[in-house]
Amino acid sequence: MAISMYQASIPQLKKMLSNLSVILKKGEEYAKTKNVDEKVLVEGRLFPDMFPLSKQVQIACDQVKNGMARLAGVEPPKFDDTEVTFAQLQERIAKTIAFAESIQPAQVDGTEAKEIKFSIKEWNFEFVGEQYLLTWIIPNFYFHITTAYNILRHNGVEIGKSDYLGG
Repeated sequence: MAISMYQASIPQLKKMLSNLSVILKKGEEYAKTKNVDEKVLVEGRLFPDMFPLSKQVQIACDQVKNGMARLAGVEPPKFDDTEVTFAQLQERIAKTIAFAESIQPAQVDGTEAKEIKFSIKEWNFEFVGEQYLLTWIIPNFYFHITTAYNILRHNGVEIGKSDYLGG
């Protein structure tokens, strides 16, 4: 039996967002115990031309809310990208998980051949549903989750593979 579009997406996306929440909590605790302004971590980046931690979390959430909304044929929630604290990033993750939980299997299953078209700035993208999920949503999501993890780890937060993968 083949895995459904829903099973290939929502459960794992929610799990990884929950893991990201735990990782951010450890970042917040680290900042408090080491007497580091949380802004240093939230604005931290791996290299000057890369996005900071806050943007990595925002984009990971956007992959879930925009991607799953496109597949399900619903309007995604609008977030303003104004998060500058760990608490605000946690709220964004919680809202994204709540949205993902509102998507029902019947809305996503059977969308393997659905046309997906969208633009980001001057770039136009065209996919079919399965290709969109497997070659756009999932890889982009993991890239930004991993980069968020790496920013915190690079800055001394004691997190490891078990935090990334969760329990």
